[in-house]
Amino acid sequence: MTTEKRTGDWISTYTGKRFYVFDPRVEDVDVNDIIHALSNLCRFGGHSTNFYSVAQHSVLVSLMCATEHALWGLLHDASEAYLIDIPSPLKRAPELAAYRDAEKKLMNVICDAFGLQHDEPAEVKVVDKRILATEARDLTFTAGRGWTTHAEPYDFNIQPWTPEHARVRFISRLHELMRDKNGTVSAR
Repeated sequence: MTTEKRTGDWISTYTGKRFYVFDPRVEDVDVNDIIHALSNLCRFGGHSTNFYSVAQHSVLVSLMCATEHALWGLLHDASEAYLIDIPSPLKRAPELAAYRDAEKKLMNVICDAFGLQHDEPAEVKVVDKRILATEARDLTFTAGRGWTTHAEPYDFNIQPWTPEHARVRFISRLHELMRDKNGTVSAR
């Protein structure tokens, strides 16, 4: 039995898979790995007033999006399950161009795995920025002072969830969005 050579090194995932971050394939993407990692990954590089997961952020983005973009909203940061969450000011730095390329390639594979278009819908970007402005106000030590998100925060306050609660809410939202007309969850 021969195995196809993969490019680059790999990480071990929650489900025990080898995930080749620089050579991702649709068959490697596992929603259980995404949910577990995002539930345990803190936004703002951990520099928040309380633990606040990428999974909770993703659920909130999804809930604020129109139905046709809600799944994209839920999965918009799914690549971070494999590449971690790097705060935006660092991610935009010229020195991290290779990270951005890897993130884009991985996100395209994740989109293929879930049957989503490759380009993030404009609405998801707007909602993501508004949620970020809300998070900055509610969850950072500077209360968002000096931030330039160019977006208005939402008029609700964010109360951080535990990783376990974020996991349950993410799974519930995913099931809700992936149900077909017969009420079963589609397996992509």
